[in-house]
Order: sequence, then C-alpha cells, then structure tokens
Amino acid sequence: MAGGATARAGGRRLGRVALACIGSSLLVMIVVSAAGPSKAVVSLPRAGLGPPWWIALHPAAWLVTVALWAAALAGAGGVAAGLVAARRGWRPPVKLLVAAALAAATVLAVLPAAGSTDTLDYAAYGRMVAIGHDPYVMTPQQLRLSGDPVGAVAPVPWETKHSLYGPLATIEQGTAAILGGTSAARITFWLKVWNALAFALVVLALDRLLRAGPAARVRAHMLWSLNPLLLWGLVAAGHVDTVAAAVGFLALALVSPSLVGRGEAGGKPSVRAGLAAGALVGMAADIKITFILFGLGIALAARRSPRTVLAAGAGGLAVLVPSYLWFGPPAIAVLFYREASATSDNFYQLFSRPFGLIRPPDLLLVAAVLLAVTGWLLLRRLPDGPPGWPAIRPALALSLAWLLVWPYQRPWYDAMVFCLLALFPASRLDWPVLARLGAGTLYSIPGMPGPLPAVFFGLLPVEQRLLVPLIRLAALLAVVALCLTGAWQARRREGPPGPRGRRPLLSRPLLSARTPAGAAPARAAYAPADARPAPGHAAGGRPGTHRPGHG
Repeated sequence: MAGGATARAGGRRLGRVALACIGSSLLVMIVVSAAGPSKAVVSLPRAGLGPPWWIALHPAAWLVTVALWAAALAGAGGVAAGLVAARRGWRPPVKLLVAAALAAATVLAVLPAAGSTDTLDYAAYGRMVAIGHDPYVMTPQQLRLSGDPVGAVAPVPWETKHSLYGPLATIEQGTAAILGGTSAARITFWLKVWNALAFALVVLALDRLLRAGPAARVRAHMLWSLNPLLLWGLVAAGHVDTVAAAVGFLALALVSPSLVGRGEAGGKPSVRAGLAAGALVGMAADIKITFILFGLGIALAARRSPRTVLAAGAGGLAVLVPSYLWFGPPAIAVLFYREASATSDNFYQLFSRPFGLIRPPDLLLVAAVLLAVTGWLLLRRLPDGPPGWPAIRPALALSLAWLLVWPYQRPWYDAMVFCLLALFPASRLDWPVLARLGAGTLYSIPGMPGPLPAVFFGLLPVEQRLLVPLIRLAALLAVVALCLTGAWQARRREGPPGPRGRRPLLSRPLLSARTPAGAAPARAAYAPADARPAPGHAAGGRPGTHRPGHG
C-alpha cells in the first residue's frame, strides 16, 4: 500500500513536470509562429483582415533556432515524462487534456505556416487546379512566369517539380485554392484548417475509443493529442500527412474482431464494414501512397475472412481507380518518382561516408531488403495489439518498418505510426519511436528547406551526418533487439512460455494477435493495476543540408 501510494505521488509530480514541459514547448511554438516571417515561418503577403494572423516582429534567425530547439527538447521530454507518469498512476482531468489539445491546434491553424515551406507548394498546386491546369503537368515555375500571385511565392527549391501527391490531395489543395482565391496566405490557411480538423478528429476518436481505460486514455493524449512535436510538424507546418493519417486511422478503427474472425467473436463479418474500411484506406492512399500499408494491415488481420479482404480491396479500388483515371498517366507517373532517394539525415551514410560515398550504391535495393526483414520481425514479434481493433497491430508493424529503414524520411511522416501507437498497449516500443521523432524534428528546425543560420554552420555537419543518423540507427537497432529478445515490458510476465521466460522467435505464429477469436491478450506489464481492457471484451478473471524536399 505504501509503495503504491509513493508511486502514485511520484507519478503526480512527474505529471506536473510533463505538463510544464509540454506547455512551455507549445507556447514557444505559438510565439514563433505569431511573430511572423522568420527563418522558421513562411513569408507571405497579408490576407486582409482575415487569417492567418501574425505580428511582424522579424526575430533573428539564431533566436528562432535556439528557441525551437529548446521547444523540441522540452516537448519530447514532456511526452516521455507524461508516459511514465501515466504508468505510475497519474490521472489528470482528461477533458482538460482534450480541451488543451484542441485549443493548441486551433491557435496554430490561424497562424502562418511554420517549420516548412511545403504549404506554399500545396498552394501553388491548388491554384493550378483552380484556374484549370494540371499540377501533374504544370510546375510552380510556370505558374510564377504566368504572373499568377500565388505562383510568385512558390518556393524556389521545388519550382521545377510537378505535384508528388495523390489525386485526393490535389482535390484538397484545389478546394483550398478556390476558397482562398488569389491570396497565398488565405489558401495556406484553409490547408491548415483541414489539418487541424483532421488532427482534432484523431484526438476525439482516441478519447472515445479508450474511454474505458484511464491509463490508456492519458497515454494516448500524451503520444498524440498533446505531443508538441506532432503539433509542430502536422498542424503548424500544415503537412498533408495529417489528413491521410486521420482517414487511415478511422479505417483501422472500423475493423472489429467479428469482421476478421469469421464470426467467432459474434455475428457474421460485415461486407459493408469491410467496404467502408477499404474505402477509407483508399482515401488515405489517394492522398499519400505510403498509407497503402494500412490496407495491407487490414488484409493481414482479416486473412481468415476472404469476404472481408475482398470487400476492403473493392472499397479501396473504388476510390483509387477513378481518381487516377481522372488525372491520367501523369498522376500515375508520380508513384514511380525516385529522384530524391534519400534525405541527408539517413543512417546509411554512417557506413558509406568513411569510404568517400555520400550514400551506399544500390541504396534503395538495400533498404527494400532491410524493410522486408524488419517488417517480418515486427509482424512476428510485436506485442499483442489492442483487442478491440485487430488491424492496428499489423498496420503498425508494416508502417514502423518502413519508417525505420527507408532512407527518405521527414518527421511528419511519423504521424502514421503515432496515431496507431496511441491506441496500442504501452511497451518499450514507445521510446525508440519517440526518440526518432525528436531527432527528425531537431533536424528540420528551424524550417525546411534551407540551411541553419550561419552562426550554427559548424553544427550542421555534426547534426546531419552524425547525431541524427546515429539516433535513427539506434532506434532501428533497439526495435530489432526488442523483437529478438521479446523484452517489450519492464517486468517479466508470469509463466515463462519458453527458455529464460521468453517465447522462442520461430515458435511464434505470424500475426500473433488473438483477438479474432475473441480472446483478450495478456495485459502489458507497463499498464497500471487499474487499467481496464478495451470496450467489448470481458475482463473477469483474465490477465489482460537540410536538403530541400517535400513531405
């Protein structure tokens, strides 16, 4: 009793530290965005009296950089402290956490884009659609040369590139351009509105889905809702990944045990639910093709129900095929675009630079092989996922494998993993995933594209070629080590299933989640004593350079 009370008291103190770090991090990000054009904030003509709003303070580049570095470190530390505090029994008022997350997203949405110039590219592509051109054929440079005011502010590094996004992203950008007219600032505002709404949708969905588990609920809001690193990369910067992640998340949440288990958990699989889930994944992939991994997750989870797999596939194709046919071969060609094969913070350079090579030869082939191996390991060895949502585990395994090994990465890509990890039971997986997000965010600060301010030039080679690549490599090695050892939890579970209390690697079946048969997995050792299983499962008696590049 005394030990439990001490742990809870320690958890409350750590929780206060978490909120202080997260609050200060978000405050810095909001102030930097509100201070107007700088090394971190895009420069745009004002949009009259409407949003986005800012006060033109013109802060020095070094000040913005130091402030955002401090904010990123405080934000990552705050999230980590909040995760530990939640395991130690910290239970803050969840409604206040949700309200704070929604408020932060709202404020960032009405401020100018910060941390990246990608929204200006989106605005240019959307403007092309609004005036009757094809962004898969026309370039921002051509739009600028035509005298268009939106083309005039398109970033130079990508001015000769066609749109690299899916047809649904192009429709979203075109809609924002129609609403924003000839004002690039107003167009970027509408783009950020879509992102803020998508981010808020995941916040509310997580809160609703995890309402029966107090510890899981707090953890989800630490990982997603109040994560300053995500709010900076997704809402402040306005990257299109936010909408894709939200739609894909809803698709996976629709996949229930009864849908994938031939009715063992109650009732026949619903073809309509499979169609809906597939259509939502199709929408996510129609924004950014990498979200097709969510569809593979559904297929693996529903492998025992061919009807569900076929229905989901039909739903996805019903979205993807017409949209790509509408935009034609130029849009399809984007799927095979590979000019920028690696970002300059990739870990492969750690092995090639000693031999005088910027990157290894046949890098994409090496990455593809490593992706297959890492994906196989994660599918076999990842802990049991949330029992109410069987597609979360395979989708997380595949998405995480891609993020860990693919040489072209941006921190906002991590949205596809964090929205799933927030629903996943707590484990040591949280730490390498959070570490690589923090490293990527530090690398992208103060804004991309563009180098660090001259005063920090001496740090650029260290950050780009050593620090961030080492963290990325360490995250991969940590996840592989967890897969091989099975040491996902801080304490060993009762009843050792294999030698030394660990299940042998080759004895574990592919996709070990037992939820299709209706059996709840053992509760994570990290979960506090009062943690409850997900809704729908009985608990009684069960263990439960900053190189220019698009996002």
